[in-house]
Amino acid sequence: MIMSLKDALHHYLSVRDGRTDASFMVAARTAASFHETSGMSELWREHERIEKGIECSGSCERSFLDLKIEIAERILGECSLCPWRCKVNRHREQGHCGVMEPRVASEFLHYGEETPLVPSHTIFFSGCTLRCVFCQNWDISQNPSAGRHIEVDELAALIEERRRMGAANVNFVGGDPTPALPYILRVLSRVSISVPVVWNSNMYMTRESLRLIMGAADLYLTDFKFGNSECAERLAGAGNYFEVVSRNHLMIAGEDMIIRHLVLPGHLECCTKPIISWVAENLGTDTVMNIMGQYRPLYRASAYPEINRPLYIEELEEARRWAMSEGLENLI
Repeated sequence: MIMSLKDALHHYLSVRDGRTDASFMVAARTAASFHETSGMSELWREHERIEKGIECSGSCERSFLDLKIEIAERILGECSLCPWRCKVNRHREQGHCGVMEPRVASEFLHYGEETPLVPSHTIFFSGCTLRCVFCQNWDISQNPSAGRHIEVDELAALIEERRRMGAANVNFVGGDPTPALPYILRVLSRVSISVPVVWNSNMYMTRESLRLIMGAADLYLTDFKFGNSECAERLAGAGNYFEVVSRNHLMIAGEDMIIRHLVLPGHLECCTKPIISWVAENLGTDTVMNIMGQYRPLYRASAYPEINRPLYIEELEEARRWAMSEGLENLI
């Protein structure tokens, strides 16, 4: 049975159109039982109880969203939000991402996203967990001091204002939003109206981080870049890329998801085709996928001969033919 785009993004569209409350609002009214003195293992056990849908026992005076914030803030003190697991106290020092106090490089109503998402209230965070040599947003992804820090209440009020202006969603992007995860959860705890949350990420994050955003996000706009870890290590500095990113996509299987893949020049056989085949086999042919052809040799791409040129139209056409031959039904 062929699933339509409307069916594949059913939850997100329902929240967007006001038929269902956003996931973070559901999390904010889901009872949780914990204290500031609870150990980390106790907090995760409570998190797992709620994930499994087991009824709360005990004081139950806090919420699932409160619990996520508590865990995220503790992780930040010995940071393991991404696979670099720097273990630094990011309140006082930088890790691999360079992010300390999260900074917003820009925020605006974006009309250039995928059709079901526009107009999208995009909030671009500075800093990133990867070092892609061809990054088109390198001026913010590789510069964690870009932009300004916005207080939690101010950003929450801005999200509400943009929603009233007609925003279809709030879209946390970057750089990458993972280093700002504790801050983002705190912002959501101050938002008082329902707005779909789009987690727009390279997905190079730990299991713990992904579990914390699950149950708060309504749609995952993921970036699946490399079909093997060798290319990822050479072009993004992450040797375990494919293992981490494929695992994380499996964790959100069944959630509303749009996978973006930017076709790189000369990387059809090693990256594009393996990713498409992996998605079809492991996530299903009804997975929504955007095969993107707007690559340009920016940032440090000139040092890597095979990507130091624009993408040929024939390469994009071959990528799309491969996707159709693998049975992918929802290409956008």
